[in-house]
Amino acid sequence: MNTAPKKPVPAAPVSVALVTGGSRGLGKAMVLALADRGVDTLFTYKSAEAEARAVVAAIEAKGRRAVALRLDVGDARSFGAFAEAVRAELARVWKRDRFDALVNNAGIAGHARLDEVTEEKLDELFAVHVKGTVLLTQRLLPLIADGGRVVNLSSGLARFSMPGFGAYAAMKGAVEVLTRYMAVELGPRGISVNTLAPGAIETDFGGGMVRDNPAINAMIAGQTALGRVGLPDDVGGALALLLSPDARWINGQRIEVAGGINL
Repeated sequence: MNTAPKKPVPAAPVSVALVTGGSRGLGKAMVLALADRGVDTLFTYKSAEAEARAVVAAIEAKGRRAVALRLDVGDARSFGAFAEAVRAELARVWKRDRFDALVNNAGIAGHARLDEVTEEKLDELFAVHVKGTVLLTQRLLPLIADGGRVVNLSSGLARFSMPGFGAYAAMKGAVEVLTRYMAVELGPRGISVNTLAPGAIETDFGGGMVRDNPAINAMIAGQTALGRVGLPDDVGGALALLLSPDARWINGQRIEVAGGINL
């Protein structure tokens, strides 16, 4: 993953970012927050084309540019064609051959106790969260500008434990280790790599249990220092902050965005 130039590369301003899973939930909040701060985006969606088009329209209404591309992050065989599509859109829309920041956000939930989780579910979680993060980043590295950024999404569940989330949290733990290794290996290109770890957020993720179940919502709020569960905009704003020029010297870190849960 490392091609080292002869001297340090300064951090580049982020003007175009690529966010996986940007059509809904946290990804949608991220691309909208970036648009509010003057950043254009390419973002992916798996199947919700109408939702993706609506997000593009919302970004354009803010005066920024956006392109939505279909991608299944669990299908590594598609990454080569996806990288070529990204290259083509960069040339068509932005008249450039590289983007500035990659956000590996797309993911799937997995709720099952370890004595119940299936091999099929483990394989699916691994393909999306671990294999997808490694191989998609690898494919896109030639398109990321020197001095750019990579942000990998983890979870508060990689720090604290809740029954039924062991397999999912283990994948996110692997993502956190990968982040540190990426930071070391991509450092010679001036690319910083960090982990953003949201806590419980009111989205449709995991069937919307945090958003739609009042008992779960209240339980989590009671364990959180700031007294509520998270909202998508909390994470979108944190991602935008991490990609800002003022965060250029943050590297190889795990940043939890959880309101102070289980402190």
